[in-house]
Order: sequence, then C-alpha cells, then structure tokens
Amino acid sequence: MGSFEIRGGKKLKGEIIPQGAKNEALQILCAVLLTPEKVVIKNIPDILDVQKLISLLEDLGVEVERLDKSEYSFCAKNVDIEYLNSEAFKKKGRSLRGSIMIVGPLLARFGKGYIPKPGGDKIGRRRLDTHFEGFKKLGAQFNYNPTEHFYMVEASNLNGCYMHLDEASVTGTANILMAAVMAKGTTTIYNAACEPYLQQLCKMLVRMGAKIDGIGSNLLRIEGVDYLGGTEHTMLPDMIEIGSFIGLAAMTQSEITIKNVAYDELGLIPEIFRRLGIKLERRGDDIFIPEQESYEVDTFIDGSILTISDAPWPGFTPDLLSIILVVATQAKGSVLVHQKMFESRLFFVDKLIDMGAQIILCDPHRATVIGLNRSQNLRGIEMTSPDIRAGVSLLIAALSADGKSTIHNIEQIDRGYQDIENRLRRLGADIVRK
Repeated sequence: MGSFEIRGGKKLKGEIIPQGAKNEALQILCAVLLTPEKVVIKNIPDILDVQKLISLLEDLGVEVERLDKSEYSFCAKNVDIEYLNSEAFKKKGRSLRGSIMIVGPLLARFGKGYIPKPGGDKIGRRRLDTHFEGFKKLGAQFNYNPTEHFYMVEASNLNGCYMHLDEASVTGTANILMAAVMAKGTTTIYNAACEPYLQQLCKMLVRMGAKIDGIGSNLLRIEGVDYLGGTEHTMLPDMIEIGSFIGLAAMTQSEITIKNVAYDELGLIPEIFRRLGIKLERRGDDIFIPEQESYEVDTFIDGSILTISDAPWPGFTPDLLSIILVVATQAKGSVLVHQKMFESRLFFVDKLIDMGAQIILCDPHRATVIGLNRSQNLRGIEMTSPDIRAGVSLLIAALSADGKSTIHNIEQIDRGYQDIENRLRRLGADIVRK
C-alpha cells in the first residue's frame, strides 16, 4: 500500500492541464464492444480504473493498440464471449465498478452480458437495479446467482419500448442506451441522465450510426439499427479534476491557471466555487485563479446559512462535494454540505477534524463546516484515503496544512488522478510517493 508524504503550507504557482474525463472514459471504452470496426479514442486518462478496464477489454479479445500517451485504437472484431464464464473474468470484473457498462454493449451485439458484483469506492449503497430493470424492459431475461454475486442477462432479441428510469443514473442510462441502439424499434428513456459525459457517449454512438434524439435532455428516443461502425472520439477534460484544482488554489493561496477546461461544459461548478468566495476568471477556455488571502462564503438572500448539495445534472456533481467541504474549512462563514446520493461519503471528516477543522457531522448525509477564516492553519497528520474523492480532498488539506502529513492507501487516488504528484510538484508542491 503506497503513501504520499506532504509538507504543506507552500504557495503554488503555474499552469496545469486537466486529464481526460474518468467518468466519460468508462462509458466510451465499453462502447467499442458495439462494433467489429476500429474505434480510435483520444485524451484517455492514464489512471488505474481506466487501465483495468482496458485490460478487461483485451481479455475479452478486443485488439488494443496504444498510439500515443493518451490515444488508443480498439477493434472488437473477435470478442471471446465465453470469457464471461471464466473465473478470471469474475475476479477481474469484481475489482472495477466501471465493468458494469460492458453488459449493455455485449447484450446488444451478442445476446448476453454477465458481470460479477463490481467493486469501486466504499461510499455507500450503489445499487444496479436501474441497469437490469432497463434490460428487462428491452426483453432480456435476468438471472442473479446470490452465492457468487453474479449477474446475467440474455436475450435472443431486444425490442424497443418506453421506460421511465427510477433514478437518473448516469451509468444506468449509458448501459441501457448502449443496449437500445441495436434493439428493434423505438426505445424511449424518460428520466435519463443528461450530463456532458453521457452526451459525449450519445454523440459518439451517432457517429457510429446510431439514431438518438433528445441528446442533452432527460428524454431520449432511440431508433434501433442493425449495425454500428467505427469512429474517432476525443474525450472532454475531467470536470472533477478541474474543480479539485480550483479548490487547491484557494486552500493554498496560490495563483494557478487551469488550461483547456471546456468551460461551457462545466455547468454550475465555477458558480458554486464563487459562492464560497473564490475568485476565478475565464480566459478563453482557461480558468485563472488569483492568489487570494481569504474568501468569504455567500449567504442566501434572507441571511440564512449557505447550503451546497448534489443533484443529477444540470445540478452540482456529487463528486465535488468532498472538495467543497475541505475548501469551506478555511473560508470566512459557514456552509452546510448535503450529500444526498451516497450515505458514506462524508465519513472522512474525522480526519479533517483531527487536522483542526471545525466540522459537525450532522448525519451520514450532512455536515456543517464552520470556516476558520485562516485564523489557524490545519495541521499535518497521518491518515488513510477511503475513496478517490476523499483522498484528493485530504491531499488538498495536507498541501495547505502546517507540517508533515502522510496519506496511506493512495491507490484510491491513483484510480482517478493521473500522475498527480508530479503534476503538483511542477506547481511547487512538496510531495513524495513512498
């Protein structure tokens, strides 16, 4: 188990380029299974979760060629569908939550899709019902082996239908969409997720020959086709990394420029950080954050405490609430952070409290942060990263803290952030991987 050793309290300065979007990559990579033709994908992040998924595709028989550091070609001409029955598949598929999204494409093209109960972050219940209920509505038969925690869907034919998703699940929408593009007839998906990464998947599928209307809305209409072809696709920059770097600049009182952010795809993210009092400026497609001695939290019109909560897109992404919580610890004013989607994501606050933050954990979903207004710095401690986003939040806290911090289990951070220590060192951070 690796560790980061950080000596905090240093102001950073410079430019940083966000990686390709992790959450988009996990969808887009699975879509290559829909065609026997070559698919070229650019701006793929070099992170652990993506590496695992590419390895899983190779084990399925997909021909993978690395063309550049972040560019790959894929050809799923000779997929070994029987690999799904192997013990090797059950072990590898279990280690990655993103593996769930191979089921839709395999079901569409080969009439079967299997997956062991996938892993990932330990942030509370992340049920898969939406995925499988959607497949069943398309005509698939669902079976579950409770002993091995193994999910199976099979169908000789998929037929389009109307469905209203019980939740606007991003991965659920993506999985059902990839099955529906090759179903017979018309599929209508209401309460579909519509975040930019889902839109990217839709646009890629359309270039492959799919017929999809309503892209960018929560009502998708898909006319099934018999065949999908190859394409090229360039992924968006990772909006979660961009938000993390905004928070890093504020906490460390640093002047940082985040390059090539696809600003128009960021939704509420810049505005939410502005509500915390953080100054940021759009410069073309870059974000400039000036060195800022202090930042004051906005309040509602009636003067009541600011509440920041997550919601399905175009609401604020839950993946940035951990960053918001850390940034609020040094603000002037108080913030109620309400994590609605996952009941265990706020449990890392005990480590921030040990560092000197003033936080009241109200319940598994809500935490009140009383900003210190830099009256006292956080102090370095030894801690363990519980998940990707909490891990980076603790890393940001450590970079702003007095003294030395050690963060263990940094494999969690590696799952979502590419070469993070070297990129931070180029900004002036004192961070070493042990």
